[in-house]
Amino acid sequence: MIRSLAILSGLWWALTIAVSVQAQPLDSVGLLGPETYLEWVRLYHPLAKQAALLDRESAAELRLAKGNFDPKAYAEVDQKSFDGKNYYTIGEGGIKLPTSFGAELKAAYNWTNGVFLNPENSLPAGGQAVAGIRVSLLQGLLIDERRTALQQARILSDLNAAERRRLVNELLLEAAKSYWNWALAEAGAEVYRQALRVAEQRFEGVRESYFRGYKPAIDTLESLIQVQNRQYDLNLALVELENARLALSNYLWMPDETPAVLSAALRAPLPEDWLVPAATGLPELPANWTDEQPDLQLYRFKLAQLQVERRWRAEQLKPRLDLEYNLLADGFDFGGPDPNDGALQTLFAQNYKWGLQFSFPLFLRKELGKLQLTDLKLAQTAYQLSQKQLEVNNKVSAYRNLLANTRDQIELYAEVSANYARLLEAENEKFRIGESSI
Repeated sequence: MIRSLAILSGLWWALTIAVSVQAQPLDSVGLLGPETYLEWVRLYHPLAKQAALLDRESAAELRLAKGNFDPKAYAEVDQKSFDGKNYYTIGEGGIKLPTSFGAELKAAYNWTNGVFLNPENSLPAGGQAVAGIRVSLLQGLLIDERRTALQQARILSDLNAAERRRLVNELLLEAAKSYWNWALAEAGAEVYRQALRVAEQRFEGVRESYFRGYKPAIDTLESLIQVQNRQYDLNLALVELENARLALSNYLWMPDETPAVLSAALRAPLPEDWLVPAATGLPELPANWTDEQPDLQLYRFKLAQLQVERRWRAEQLKPRLDLEYNLLADGFDFGGPDPNDGALQTLFAQNYKWGLQFSFPLFLRKELGKLQLTDLKLAQTAYQLSQKQLEVNNKVSAYRNLLANTRDQIELYAEVSANYARLLEAENEKFRIGESSI
């Protein structure tokens, strides 16, 4: 029952440590309270620091995904010279800008010269500025690889936040269990110290009575055996306390990332009200408590990522049809050489270049295979979520049952303790009048 109480106490303190507490140096306090201890674990334990790295990982992944939309500058030159003649020089430089709605914008400048330049490459004497756009009309219109990566990176931020909470919660829970095991061992050792002192006092009293002729020698032997038994129990309790202190030190690290060394003088405060339930009834959980449960959130965010991936896999079943349209300038003048013509009419009706690109795999085996694999991952993750939901619900029910049983046991032990107190009082009275045994 005491072990159950320690586990429940660990759960309680691990779940309520959200209130920030300024960690104190371990060598500056004689008593190590649960709030200070758990806050120290949260701040300095390597696993807690490792969990904090997940936020930086999310930021890096999001930056990587957004980088797919960064403008890209490019330039290329193609030149041929032979027998002292410049056959041709063809150059282009510009900027391409992917957009969040799938189109790609382009601004460029082309220049050419040479004695054997193909007519199709002939440009105005001042070169030619180009403003264009490339749009996917079928595959890639609603979603493409860049937008898929960006959506998944944003979901990853939420997923890593849930994973960080899960890791920290597990760390604090295990740390709290070690704390209460240590506190229990400390309290147990103190009980055995008191029992040994009482046995030694009783032995001295019986021996004095023997010297005065009031007690037989066998009573001194019986009281000595009690002293030895209490010493034996204390030795076992001290070993258990030292082991509990070592287990506790596994969770305590210094700010400089070195393990903390716990002094044997460090104690756990144990007010009596910590061992008594705060209320007789069990607290009711909110109806939507599972929405904030990190283990369940992990699977939900994984499902969200897979759903985005499935949209992209299904999009790849469509044919690829890309339209590219470029507006051409005379040098940098998009209005045209004739001022009497409308600028827009000249721009869109005369000075342009456009094209279509079409492609479609005839069997779609690669695309269908990827889609089927994604559907299988979705089904597997959905099954895992259902199983985890059942496990979490059952675990909560088990802890509530354990809490209710522990409270009943505490009430029962309180009555037993009161009865022992009355029995002790009666035995003391019998001993006072010489009718009680050792």
